[in-house]
Amino acid sequence: MSTYDLRQLTVFGAPTQMGEQHGAALAAQIRAFIAMRFEATNEFLSALGHPSLAPLIEVARQSLQVHAEWHREGYEEHCGIARGAGVDAAELYAAANMTDMRDALAYAEQVAHGLPADAEGCSTVLLPRTWTASGQQLVAQTWDLNPQDLDYVVAIHRQPARGPASWSVTCTGCLSLVGMNSAGLAVGTTNIKTQGSRPGVGYMGILHKMLSCDNFTDAAAACTHAPRAAAHTYWLADGEHLADWETTAWSVRQRHHGDEPLLRTNHCLVEAHARCEVEAPSSSSRARLQRLRHQVVQSRGHDLASLKKLFADRSDGVDSINRLPEDGQGTATNSVVICEPASRRMWACRGPADRGHWYELAFAAR
Repeated sequence: MSTYDLRQLTVFGAPTQMGEQHGAALAAQIRAFIAMRFEATNEFLSALGHPSLAPLIEVARQSLQVHAEWHREGYEEHCGIARGAGVDAAELYAAANMTDMRDALAYAEQVAHGLPADAEGCSTVLLPRTWTASGQQLVAQTWDLNPQDLDYVVAIHRQPARGPASWSVTCTGCLSLVGMNSAGLAVGTTNIKTQGSRPGVGYMGILHKMLSCDNFTDAAAACTHAPRAAAHTYWLADGEHLADWETTAWSVRQRHHGDEPLLRTNHCLVEAHARCEVEAPSSSSRARLQRLRHQVVQSRGHDLASLKKLFADRSDGVDSINRLPEDGQGTATNSVVICEPASRRMWACRGPADRGHWYELAFAAR
């Protein structure tokens, strides 16, 4: 079986410059990414009676304006990507933040039409120092979404004129997803679905602003105070702190770990949010969370090797942590990221943990 490689791209300068470099370097892939995302979403919207993507693009256009007012630098970088790739900025925003834009437009209608729940989902492990072999915090997650996204996964190394450098494993044309910056802040997210979605900042924009911060407090505020479009969980870590927030478009609840690991999949763990979920937790989300709990608590000596092994686990078949395209579930593991924030070390692969070539994504001395 072939091993998935991970393309890496470095961009420099002001937000607009970094965006234009990104867009120009990956223009053909970005255009193909938009077309692929829109083809899949068009089928979903057609089932709800929307004959075109126009309502989705309008939600994205409104959301992009909210983004511009909330984080100008991220907005400028996004528009630079669109300009460099020769695509419409709102269409790129819709494709990049597809789950949020779709939620804002269609989930009330999905429930009314009785459409089946999907099986999207990621698995997150946040380990305090007392649970690791090195005595340093380790944070990691799979990023699982459309199997077709696997062709567009890329690692972007941002070296801005101002602020910390960052690495993010994301998709071509997109702002930050799972990543870490040179200040030692690591971030990630899992998707949940609740009522109350609206035009607002997409999850990639929130993660992008978190990675632009140089301290834990400011990054936490970026997450908790954002005018969010839809529900997500977010995590944040540095060498001393771990945090996990379960958010809807309107509400934020933090989980406190004490000295215990924080583990996540894709259903609400906060009771008030669970009452607002638009679909029942999937068998995959429940099985993956149970497997994480079982595997993580077996040892306090976790390291890079043990986390790679955990994320390659296939104990639960199609409901396993390691999600494969041939499972036919509409979701696959598109990347895996592991970070040790205190040492500024980050490792990543494209595709499942046992199929992707692992890279250490290093920060140059500045």
